[in-house]
Amino acid sequence: MSHRPVPMTALRWRKGGIARCLRVFLLLLLSLCGLPAFAGGPLLVVGDSLSAAHNIAQHEGWVALLQDRLNARSAPASAVINASISGETSAGALARLPELLVRHRPAIVVIELGGNDGLRGLPPAELSANLDAMIRMSREAGAKVLLIGTELPPNYGRAYRDRFRAVYADLAQRHALALLPFLLDGVALRPELMQDDGLHPTAAAQPRVLDNVWSVLQPMLP
Repeated sequence: MSHRPVPMTALRWRKGGIARCLRVFLLLLLSLCGLPAFAGGPLLVVGDSLSAAHNIAQHEGWVALLQDRLNARSAPASAVINASISGETSAGALARLPELLVRHRPAIVVIELGGNDGLRGLPPAELSANLDAMIRMSREAGAKVLLIGTELPPNYGRAYRDRFRAVYADLAQRHALALLPFLLDGVALRPELMQDDGLHPTAAAQPRVLDNVWSVLQPMLP
């Protein structure tokens, strides 16, 4: 009995169908667990090395400094959960997000991703689709969402950089989201505040990075 080879398009459809079914199942699990946001809920940061305190002490990173600021602002303060991983892509974070939402039940989800997608030259449409799914998933879990954008080095070309930058603005408009267009605003072009790789801020720059985030995050806090 002969077997016809399965076309690649059919394989891709099957893989995509499995992923979609899994996502629907996880969203259903979130709803069954009853995960509405609440005033004292934790704040979940899902990001890459810019939020993972790359090459500096964890307590010096902007996410740890955010916890310090919240502690000083109110008692008891909301916990800050840093689920950021150096080298993380939007696809990797999307795969991790359902379990994070079930485990932590965040009131606010901060999404800081895209730099590694861009450095790898991935299509901006792929980044947009992944971030869109994360936004929808977070809101299905009852969380508010803060979207943080990034910029690519000039050598990636103006056309690609413009398409990449537009992803964040388009998502923010589509979902009526709070948006910080560039995490390293006021930092990236100051060599004394950047590590030798030219991509990551130093420990001395972290308070400025936190101020950038705080300017958008503060109105979202209970």
